[in-house]
Amino acid sequence: MLFVFCKEKKPTAGSLNYPMIKASNRSSSAAEDYLERIQELIEAKGYARVVDIAASLGISQASVTNMVKRLDAEGFVLYEKYRGLVLTPEGERIAKEIARRHRILTDFLTQLGISSEVVDRDVEGMEHHLSPTSMEAIEVLCQELVFHPDLLAKIKQGSNRGIS
Repeated sequence: MLFVFCKEKKPTAGSLNYPMIKASNRSSSAAEDYLERIQELIEAKGYARVVDIAASLGISQASVTNMVKRLDAEGFVLYEKYRGLVLTPEGERIAKEIARRHRILTDFLTQLGISSEVVDRDVEGMEHHLSPTSMEAIEVLCQELVFHPDLLAKIKQGSNRGIS
């Protein structure tokens, strides 16, 4: 099986701050997750509303409203009560970068033969905490593994034996 993964247009060096949203790690990760989900909803439906975000994340509308107000105050979304919301250019940039990181990490771990349940859980944590340098290294390694199936097979074999 040939995998062609991880080939994403990456930002230029120094174009992204790390972390992308300055706050406590947990808080910034949540904000980035919201931006990513808002972008996904806009791409799928053409709009994003609090009720849609709450349903897709499985949380209360009140919690979503609080975060959306925070994102609006920080300049990542434009929110109008009882209407919808849109991402600002900065919010869209962050959402697309988080989605890119998500795709790269998902493709990489899947390429290594890790189960989808584990991949989904691990990627949700990893996508927010890896530096741009680490992300670039994973992306390059992922691309190289496509051309070295013997090495990929060895890695999978070692992983199946519980070797870390």
